[in-house]
Amino acid sequence: MSGKHFNAHEVGCCIKYFIFGFNIIFWLLGVAFLSVALWAWSEKGVLSNISSITDLGGFDPVWLFLVVGGVMFVLGFAGCIGALRENSFLLKFFSVFLGIIFFLELTAGVLAFVFKDWIKDQLKFFINNNIRAYRDDIDLQNLIDFTQEYWECCGAFGPADWNLNIYFNCTDTNLSREKCGVPFSCCTKDPAEDVINTQCGYDIRAKGDSEQKTFIYTKGCVPQFEKWLQENLTVVAGIFIGIALLQIFGICLAQNLLSDIEAVRESCLFT
Repeated sequence: MSGKHFNAHEVGCCIKYFIFGFNIIFWLLGVAFLSVALWAWSEKGVLSNISSITDLGGFDPVWLFLVVGGVMFVLGFAGCIGALRENSFLLKFFSVFLGIIFFLELTAGVLAFVFKDWIKDQLKFFINNNIRAYRDDIDLQNLIDFTQEYWECCGAFGPADWNLNIYFNCTDTNLSREKCGVPFSCCTKDPAEDVINTQCGYDIRAKGDSEQKTFIYTKGCVPQFEKWLQENLTVVAGIFIGIALLQIFGICLAQNLLSDIEAVRESCLFT
């Protein structure tokens, strides 16, 4: 027997199956998001008439589920198969793509801090654009109602923003029963009421400012969002830091597994 000995290299099973387990959860969440998005579109008849996607004047929340679900599905698939099959290409794809997402998130955070006034204007434009399309899509309507109820706000900067909607504006040509009103989500809540009064905002903007404050929220959603962000800055920062650390951790694990795979291949060549 020769006196030559080779250092045996093995792929770390713990890292391999940890990446696999982590990404299978990630992949299943992506499938869940995509399923919810497709179900919502089927309920609205979009799947039977694809052209209806462009009918909405505002933001369709289903797009958010589709994009997030699609990204999670692709990343989860690449991470699962890459780890299980020890596929270097898929692991590199997973690592690079996760790194790109991390870089984009970091860039977005820096730009949001530097151009916060511009972001504020864009947020106002976004909200007002969706106010115009409030009755066009049930998902958008539910999103606006949830936002106004959660932040106790009405419109982008006040109830007057609802003049942008054809059903709520105060023009003489408006024949809607909701003329000069606001959605029920703008109304202040009475804890004693179990049933939501969907007509509580009717004609309210035809009244004086002091009377409006009694029945509806008079603060806009943009300043309320800023206030909420300041009050919960520690929590928000902690969530973003936690997400960033998970991404860095995933990249490091993938790179470690790649190093093990390359080391095994090199050892096989010299054995």
